[in-house]
Amino acid sequence: MQRLYDFLRRHPTWVDSFWAVVLFGLSCASVTNLSGARNYHGSLPAGVAISAVLSVVVALRRRMPETMLLVAVATGLAQLVLDQQPMVADFAMLVIIYTVAADGARWASRVGLIGGLCAGTLSQTRWADHHSSALSTVAIAVFQTVPFTLAWVLGDSFRTRRAYLAQLEERAARLEKEREAQAKVAVAAERARIARELHDVVAHNVSVMVVQADGAAYVLDAAPEQAKKALETISGTGRQALAEMRRLLGVLRTGEHKEAGEYVPQPDVEQIDELVEQCRSAGLPVDFKVEGTPRPLPSGVELTAYRIVQEALTNTRKHGGPNAGASVRLVYFDDGLGLLVEDDGKGAPHELYEEGGADGRGHGLIGMRERVGMVGGTLDAGPRPGGGFRISALLPLKPAH
Repeated sequence: MQRLYDFLRRHPTWVDSFWAVVLFGLSCASVTNLSGARNYHGSLPAGVAISAVLSVVVALRRRMPETMLLVAVATGLAQLVLDQQPMVADFAMLVIIYTVAADGARWASRVGLIGGLCAGTLSQTRWADHHSSALSTVAIAVFQTVPFTLAWVLGDSFRTRRAYLAQLEERAARLEKEREAQAKVAVAAERARIARELHDVVAHNVSVMVVQADGAAYVLDAAPEQAKKALETISGTGRQALAEMRRLLGVLRTGEHKEAGEYVPQPDVEQIDELVEQCRSAGLPVDFKVEGTPRPLPSGVELTAYRIVQEALTNTRKHGGPNAGASVRLVYFDDGLGLLVEDDGKGAPHELYEEGGADGRGHGLIGMRERVGMVGGTLDAGPRPGGGFRISALLPLKPAH
């Protein structure tokens, strides 16, 4: 039974053909029974022919709605000319008016509406009972017009509803595409963030490891204890770098459950002290001061502050020279956090930091500006008048809207 139902849904013309046969049979029976009456208008052959044509209109209404409408109009005019009074087959006119209103072209819908409005009047004009009053004739004409009007209204409502549903589907598809586009943008932004994080982690920790390795090689024979201490620093720095890189790359994995303690937390302001101590142990003198009252800050602000200090000290080790020193100032304001990192080394050309080179050194300040911009802060970086380099940042507690 279900297979039959599915077949009929896929082939609606078969359903229309069935009802067309039923309509033709009922109409022929009606015409045959009435053909012998004295008050019957028309002939039996004409009635059968008109019934056959209108049955074909019902059978093909979905395949050729506009054409079948014109055929129905022509058949109705033929009824008027041949004086073939209304019959059961005229029900096909209601069906075709509904069809063109729902599925046909706009011009066909208008023609169907006009034809339906005129059908009752033409019928009463042609076959009116001469013994009836004018008011009765008008009332019957209006009554006969109502079914045609309702058929058109029903079909047009179906067309409107279908257009509305199609619009909803289109909007849903468009929103789905927009969500996909936003997801791609979010993925790109996340990859850029991870790239900045990796740059900071690798640049800082590897530079510490290189300095310690060079120092260990230099004092290996003369001072084995210092060499051992340097190697321990290299080992600890390497583990820290691996832990941070594991945390960053872990966000790229899908379908894996994070085990407790698998990834270290993101760095915060409190870890700047550890960062400074690490730089001191690597041979870079750093003066670190905190002004104001320390308090909890948004995680984005804390991570940005840590990365700025990390990048600035990394640049000092790279470009400051052997006798360079640095200072770090952390200032807590009522509405934000201030950072000031300065060094007295020889530094590198400011254009190198801004433009970048083949070794990627120029991405440091670019990454800083992106980080500060993400939290709505400001950054000022450049050479100091007396030599060295200066980085100043203000990170608001609430991003600017």
